[in-house]
Amino acid sequence: MVGRQLKSLDEALAWARQRAAAAQASAQASTPAEAPPPTPAVQLPLWPEPVRGVPNSILRSALFGAIRRGKRAFMQRQEIASYEGVTILQTGPRLDQADLDVWEQCLHLARTGGLGLEIRFTGHGFLKAIGRGTGKSQHEWLKGALSRLMASVVEVQDGKRAYAGQLIHHWYRDDDTGRHVIVINPKIAALYGSDGWTQTEWGQRLALKRQPLAQWLHGFYSTHAQPFPIKVQTIHRLCGSEAARLDHFRSELRDALAALAEATGWTWDIDGADLVHVRKQPTAAQARHLIHRTRHSTGGDTA
Repeated sequence: MVGRQLKSLDEALAWARQRAAAAQASAQASTPAEAPPPTPAVQLPLWPEPVRGVPNSILRSALFGAIRRGKRAFMQRQEIASYEGVTILQTGPRLDQADLDVWEQCLHLARTGGLGLEIRFTGHGFLKAIGRGTGKSQHEWLKGALSRLMASVVEVQDGKRAYAGQLIHHWYRDDDTGRHVIVINPKIAALYGSDGWTQTEWGQRLALKRQPLAQWLHGFYSTHAQPFPIKVQTIHRLCGSEAARLDHFRSELRDALAALAEATGWTWDIDGADLVHVRKQPTAAQARHLIHRTRHSTGGDTA
């Protein structure tokens, strides 16, 4: 009896070993080949903390218009007024300069967080960074702004630079941590390149808060190392102004230019031909670009 029991036990152990070996072999056969390493995140230029890096094509258009708060029109693949050589089509809610504050800050976080990766931040810290209050209504406003940016699909063509997609690819709020989570499409980096973007002075922009036309002018003229004269009517079109009469807009423009001069130290005037002249010192990067352009045009070094 004992012998039969031992034999049965030995048989059971042998059977168990066989089953385990078969299961291991099956698992190894079904295990996929080692996955390739993840694709590195696309990197935006690493601009310094006091500035914000923004594509010129965006700042030279009415995508983020100089418009007042209120009900938003919904655009259906509508062409947006833009600078010569730039074409922008938008589907989604009309955007204003406050939305641009949010988008610029999102890009600022993405320059170190990486495009295509989840970037997490607190609403409190984000609101403080863009110069807004941190009460409940401001947190709700931020959710609305992020939602508008996610709902906005743009098709941008700026020479050889192009992008088609959402301004923010993905956004949600993590209820467990209370943090916002955003993802920005890596393909948006195509709008930057080596010379397709500008560093705008963030402190100057914040000083123009709640002055949408002055903020738009700040962004537009920041993209020019040596601004050339431009007609009042052209600025009226490019900034997306809702002023029905040009004389009313001209009055608003004078006030906005005065505020811009106070915040930046730039000078301006509107001449008898209704041309706006803005004079400013180019940034260090713009000065290098001017030197490079001059050398290229003359075929050699300049003294």
